[in-house]
Amino acid sequence: MIKQNKYKIIISSIITLLPMFFGFLVWNRLPENIATSFGLNGEITGYNSKMFSVVGLPAILTFVNLICIIATSADPRRKNISNKMFSTVISIVPVCSLICGICIYANALGYKISVESIMTVFVGILFFVLGFILPKCKQNYTIGIKLPWTLHDEENWNKTHKLAGKLWIYGGIIMIVSGLFNLTFIFMTIIFALVIIPTVY
Repeated sequence: MIKQNKYKIIISSIITLLPMFFGFLVWNRLPENIATSFGLNGEITGYNSKMFSVVGLPAILTFVNLICIIATSADPRRKNISNKMFSTVISIVPVCSLICGICIYANALGYKISVESIMTVFVGILFFVLGFILPKCKQNYTIGIKLPWTLHDEENWNKTHKLAGKLWIYGGIIMIVSGLFNLTFIFMTIIFALVIIPTVY
């Protein structure tokens, strides 16, 4: 799977590292300590050094992306993972890296942005897209709702992922709308529902 998708993997790694390159371009304009962690209300909850923010975070995310790729490729049931699903897997971390980079640098450079709204919309889009893919996902140990009863019963797997797909599409739409209208207080409630309902189904 890695050999077949080596160009996609290289591109996804480069995209994940793009915030690092941008950080070097604006290095002299960045403060020595940069806010890298934000709460649900957009408040700053943590700072890191400029070096770690520019170099460390993209490097860590690149490592995470590679781990996801290796884990997916080593799955005993990897034949059940379609190229479309694999492409989705290697796209999530790079996009996350770009969104996080935009939020962190914009805040550090003094631009007024609603970090909580941006992240809510991003997560909503992610759930919306995955909602269309989940029902087509076959049994595997890497991607999907991996529970003992879904992994051992194909019918249960299919029903669970069909339900989750519908819930994630509608839940994603609600999150996107709530993010656009700054109604981020319902974010955790939606996340809880989208995770718990398919699990106990």
